[in-house]
Order: sequence, then structure tokens, then C-alpha cells
Amino acid sequence: AGLTLGTTRPGNVFRALVEATAFGSRRIVEHMKGQGLRIDSVNAIGGISKKAPFVMQTLADVLDMPIRVVRSEQTCALGAAMFAAVAAGVYKDINEATRHMGSDIEAEYRPDEKRALIYEKLYKKYLELAKLAETIN
Repeated sequence: AGLTLGTTRPGNVFRALVEATAFGSRRIVEHMKGQGLRIDSVNAIGGISKKAPFVMQTLADVLDMPIRVVRSEQTCALGAAMFAAVAAGVYKDINEATRHMGSDIEAEYRPDEKRALIYEKLYKKYLELAKLAETIN
């Protein structure tokens, strides 16, 4: 995969970890799509999405879809409140609750076409390595 004992730049190791994580995320997304789900974009929450633009851009490039970072600091609590509002009859459904209570998007990462093409090739290599690893276990 290109990582050797001679790899000296910490940035190379960090990039490899970010890309491996993004490839794992892509595998999950592809599995979900294979089950009939339509996924056109991803909403990201939490610390990394707010503090690591490189990670988020890499994920957008690997997934080849937009990544939107939700502004709310308490996204899970906000979602629970939305469902509670629907259950209490304040809103007729979750779509209406989302329109009235939803959080703004603070950043959006769009895939770069050139990098997405490169990552497409690297993702195929990732899948080959995953198959090889399965035979070892």
C-alpha cells in the first residue's frame, strides 16, 4: 500500500489513516446503497467535522458526494426533541419538525473531481487489500 518502515513524514501516516477511515466509510455507504437506500449527501456532526477540514474534504472526495457540517453542538438532543415534538402533536411529522427546529449547516465540502477519480482507483486497491486480509484471518 506504500507505507513502509522507511516512511518518515508523520503527515504521510496521518493521510493514510484519514484515507483508510474514509474508505471504510465508503464501504458502509455502498453497502447501504446496495440494500436500496438512496444516499446523495452526508450530514456530519461533532468535533472532527468542525475542527478538521482536511478530513472532511478527503471524505467528500472519497465518497464523491457533498458533506454538510451541522451547526448544532447538541445534534442528538435536537433530534430527540424533534421526535418528542412530533409525538406530542406539536408537528404532524418529522419533516415539519425539521423545518421548524432544524439546525443550520455551517460548512459544506464538495468533492473535487480530480481527487475523486484518484480515490476511485485507490478505493479499488483498498477493496483488494481487504479481500487479502480476509484470507489471512
